[in-house]
Amino acid sequence: MTSNANKSPNAFRTISEVADTMGVPQHVLRFWESKFSQISPMKRGGGRRYYRPEDVEIIKVIRKLLHDDGYTIKGAQKLLKEQGIKNILETIEASSKDEVLKVAPKTENTYESQILHITQKSAQANIQANVEETDMVTALKKLRTRLNNIHQNLRVD
Repeated sequence: MTSNANKSPNAFRTISEVADTMGVPQHVLRFWESKFSQISPMKRGGGRRYYRPEDVEIIKVIRKLLHDDGYTIKGAQKLLKEQGIKNILETIEASSKDEVLKVAPKTENTYESQILHITQKSAQANIQANVEETDMVTALKKLRTRLNNIHQNLRVD
């Protein structure tokens, strides 16, 4: 399975990739498809959905309207109909740029900014180490199970 990080920005995404990216369950995406005609993934054999980059952008807008801004389904439908997806996307992008500018530390070479940078890098390294440790523990458990099975088979013969 290919992760989103390895894919081109223009690549199609599966429902599981979009659900993971958006932080919503797959059944919610299927429900939104039934309520918002703007979402129209391509369906292949067996009903497998492939979302275009445009679909993913629309889903981001819908998720923001419903989860972050507190709109109801009907309210979001009305807003999308009245303002259009492009206008809403531009508004979201503009407000997120403003938020980044407010939160971003000054680019001066101060002790505080250096400490912040080091702390962020340390946190990222800790997260990566935890993931690798979890993967290692899982692999060792699987190996133990296999060895036990081999041992059982040797006893029987």
